[in-house]
Amino acid sequence: MPYSIARSRDEAHLYLDLNPCACGSADTGWESGLASVEGELVTCYEGRCAACGAEREHLFGLPEREVTPTGFPTFGGAEPSELLDPGEWLWVADLTAGNVPEGGERQALSIARAAAEEVIKFVPPGQDEVPEDAFWSERGRAVRAAEPGRFRLDRLLVVRDTYRELAGA
Repeated sequence: MPYSIARSRDEAHLYLDLNPCACGSADTGWESGLASVEGELVTCYEGRCAACGAEREHLFGLPEREVTPTGFPTFGGAEPSELLDPGEWLWVADLTAGNVPEGGERQALSIARAAAEEVIKFVPPGQDEVPEDAFWSERGRAVRAAEPGRFRLDRLLVVRDTYRELAGA
């Protein structure tokens, strides 16, 4: 059974935060390790929901090549995400940049910048926007439907560069 690939620890944790327990809480202390499932090597995240006590587990496929962290956050390599679609990444960028805590400006804006970079990875070479069929989640499709022009490459580059500048990176 093929598992969606988590390209890095940061991407896996973001995905887990965006997919909370059935009770609605995302507060889970995760432990991770390698496991073999039906002969396939996967990364297994296990934890207990802090709100309701439910045991949680999520399995991710391993990337073809290891992603070396290049700072915080490192979501993945050059390939687009299999866990979050471009609308979800832009939603994360908007949410993070819109809720910058005092004293945490650099970290929040670094996350927003990295999330914007992830959206850009969905623009095919030679194209000038993220194609409509790249959106598979309900949240991602809603973000695109609200403002499809935000997924043009020229606008995405401005957003990314602005967050980079504001973060001082």
